[in-house]
Amino acid sequence: MPDQAGFNLGYIAYNVMPQIKGEDHPNPLAQLKVRQALDMAVNKQQIIDSVYQGAGQLAVNAMPPTQWSYDTTIKDAKYDPEKARQLLKEAGIKEGTEITLWAMPVQRPYNPNAKLMAEMLQADWKKIGISAKIVSYEWGEYIKRAKNGENGAMLIGWSGDNGDPDNWLGTLFGCDALNGNNFAKWCDKPFDTLIHQAKQTPDQAKRTELYKQAQHLLKDAVPMTPIAHSTVYQPMRTSVQDFKISPFGLNSFYGVSVK
Repeated sequence: MPDQAGFNLGYIAYNVMPQIKGEDHPNPLAQLKVRQALDMAVNKQQIIDSVYQGAGQLAVNAMPPTQWSYDTTIKDAKYDPEKARQLLKEAGIKEGTEITLWAMPVQRPYNPNAKLMAEMLQADWKKIGISAKIVSYEWGEYIKRAKNGENGAMLIGWSGDNGDPDNWLGTLFGCDALNGNNFAKWCDKPFDTLIHQAKQTPDQAKRTELYKQAQHLLKDAVPMTPIAHSTVYQPMRTSVQDFKISPFGLNSFYGVSVK
């Protein structure tokens, strides 16, 4: 059965606003050290083995490796619950501090089982003293409320639309997307300047350099934890020749034959 690493990304978005809408206390996720702690406490490989049943590639960046301009020099923080605990202590976060963890009510190409993933994250974060309350809504309500800024940590994802880096960086983390798909509510002016410059530049080599700089800013700010790129499969008869899976889900049969 043909397969390839999907042109998709499942991730955790952290609402970085000082106060989450509907709550009456400061938002712990607004602190960089808290987001860093949560990020390094996630056992990604265990999630890929259980949620994706091995049919996923560990994600490091805010776009898939098959996307041009992907920066291979970016690395994940090492899985380190003890260091995560230390960061929380430095941030003044008390043992048992509660955050909300939103779990999608539906299967998506980038996340086949958000409920299970949320439960695994809940267990990971409990080890560092964070109590994650799992929240879910009907899919339309889930997105509506998140766009309104009511989410805490949130399971979400994206499948590439057009093959352009802006479809990831701008669509998901640009300031222009604060009322759209930027569920982290993260608006960073240096990052935004880079992606706007890249979008307006015709030279692909220059665009690549600008997008790589933007990827580093995003990684350092930790408005999200990338989890996985799910593997895409295409069942077909063994007699079909020269078929290639489209990263966008729209398969072309040009050049395909049957022996």
